[in-house]
Amino acid sequence: MPTNTEKPVSNSNDQVAWFRNSSPYINAHRGRTFVVMLGGEVLDTPRLPALVHDLALLNALGVRLVLVHGARPQITQRLDAAGVETRFEHYTRITDERALEAVTAAVGALRLKLEGLFSMGLANSPMHNAAIQLISGNFVIAKPMGVRNGFDYQHTGEVRRIEVMPIRRQVDAGNVVLLSPLGSSPTGELFNLNAEEVASTAAIALGADKLILLGDGIRVTDAENRLLRELSPQEAGRLLSEDRFGEGPLERQLTAACHAASNGVARAHLLNAEEDGALLKELFTRDGCGTMVTRETYETLRGARIDDVGGILELLSPLEANGTLVRRSRELLENEIQRFVIIERDGMVIACAALYPFAEDKTGELACVVVHPGYRNGERGLQMLRHLERRAREQGLSRLFVLTTHTAHWFQENGFQAADIKALPAQRQQLYNWQRNSKVFLKAL
Repeated sequence: MPTNTEKPVSNSNDQVAWFRNSSPYINAHRGRTFVVMLGGEVLDTPRLPALVHDLALLNALGVRLVLVHGARPQITQRLDAAGVETRFEHYTRITDERALEAVTAAVGALRLKLEGLFSMGLANSPMHNAAIQLISGNFVIAKPMGVRNGFDYQHTGEVRRIEVMPIRRQVDAGNVVLLSPLGSSPTGELFNLNAEEVASTAAIALGADKLILLGDGIRVTDAENRLLRELSPQEAGRLLSEDRFGEGPLERQLTAACHAASNGVARAHLLNAEEDGALLKELFTRDGCGTMVTRETYETLRGARIDDVGGILELLSPLEANGTLVRRSRELLENEIQRFVIIERDGMVIACAALYPFAEDKTGELACVVVHPGYRNGERGLQMLRHLERRAREQGLSRLFVLTTHTAHWFQENGFQAADIKALPAQRQQLYNWQRNSKVFLKAL
């Protein structure tokens, strides 16, 4: 057993490594505007204080935060306790006078609860010396839904507009703005609103960099129950059209994410609040832990640029050290960078490959085909191969060859056939390293 003075070295090293790896995200997120929505079910769990601590950390790191909270389960509880029956039409609550009383009471209680949690400052706690001001007010202007399909929704409303400038003044001052699912109209009436609509509309109006939606059990999966990590708005729309999610919070949150991503918000994230630290994992690790809806491509296959040399060297170095690849200097890579393609994932080079043409022989050499160890389960190597095959055809080349000592089977599985050294272009034969004794494989294009 370790003594009281001994440190758990492995755990400490893990923390150091995680903190170092998170530094690019700390820099990227500073000064950005994030709209974060907490589903009402999250607000009644013992996990809420830890989540508030994580939000306080984002604020301390310079993120401009707008927080939106739901209240659906709390409203239902108050109505049930009062013996008031509530009606839903098309998954939307019809809010009469008595229901509005429950809405205002629930929202008011939740506002006070969140204000209390953001006011914590106990020593030896994550909130010590935080001094965060949580600002709420009439930032959401509402309008009535009115009568639809014969149903009078009464005090159920929609977002008419978000008061952008007052919100920006508060987040510019370092405060956290709190928006509730309750809005006022220019006539002075109050309306019960959909929290997801408030969140997505606020994110669009503010030009937010991210919309982050947290709820219990929020997990978007494929037919095999595997987490879908990235969706385009079109893909998200197709999932919604299949009516896979019923009328639960996942359907509402995915709809909000799709709406935001289709209207200027770069990235919308859906996170399972039941996973401890989900917010930090999503924002400060490369792969995250939830589903992102984005019009951007999270991974990009493109031609390499001079500023990619460092990332390519990191990929090649371990394989050069163990003899799999021939060592290339930084200067050589810089001179040959136009030969390379890379796959970039959120700013990190995770794969590379190069094409060296021998125009007189209408032949190209495929070289430096490397995928980061953490990303070898996909088909990224094949993606690069297909891309370079197209590039080779465009350059008038009719075949590719590769020299390899370790990965012969992969190339054979992808159409290359064993060949003699004499099949290489004469210029390449002269440079052949007999000590490495690499095998030669050819593929006709």
